[in-house]
Amino acid sequence: MNKFIALTAVATAALAATPALAQAPQGPRVEALVGYDAVRVDVGAGDKFKDEGVLYGVGAGYDFALSNGASLGVDVEASDSTAKESNIAGTLKAERDLYAGARVSFPIDAKGSNVYLKGGYTNARFSATDGLVKDSVNEDGYRLGAGAQFALTGKAYVGGEYRYSNYEDGIERHQLAATLGTRF
Repeated sequence: MNKFIALTAVATAALAATPALAQAPQGPRVEALVGYDAVRVDVGAGDKFKDEGVLYGVGAGYDFALSNGASLGVDVEASDSTAKESNIAGTLKAERDLYAGARVSFPIDAKGSNVYLKGGYTNARFSATDGLVKDSVNEDGYRLGAGAQFALTGKAYVGGEYRYSNYEDGIERHQLAATLGTRF
C-alpha cells in the first residue's frame, strides 16, 4: 500500500511539473511539405478513380498560447499533387488543394516539440480530359488531421502529419506529409 501511495505521489508530481518544463508553441510559422497522396473518386456506375501520387506544397500559421499546456492556432496551406489516372476514356487528375483551418497543440518536451489535432475547410480542383476537351471542377470539403513537430535547432522543426479530406461528389483523400518549417 505504501508503494502505491509513493508511486501515485511521484506520478502526480511529475505530471504537475510537466507544464512548467514544456511551453506551448506560439507565434507565426511557415513550412514546406511533401508526402503521399491517395485520392479516391466515385465516378458512378461502380467506377472509381483511385490513384496515388506525391503531395507537395507550402503552409503557414499562427499559434496563440492558451496556457503552458496548450495552444490554439490557425493554418493556411496551398498544395498540389501528381495523382492522375489515364485510360481509354481520358485522364482524371488531382490538382491544387487550398486549406484553411484551426488546430490545437500540446507540448511534449522543453525543446519546443509538440503534437496537434487540426480541422477545417478545404477546396480542391480536379480536371478531366477526354483527349479533346479539358474540364475542371472545384470541390469543397473538410479536412481532419493529426501530427507532430520535433524541434531541431533554434526555431527550425521537422514534422509528420496524417490528414483525411472529404469533398463533395464522393471524393476523399488520405495523405501523409513530412514538413520542414520554422517559427518566428
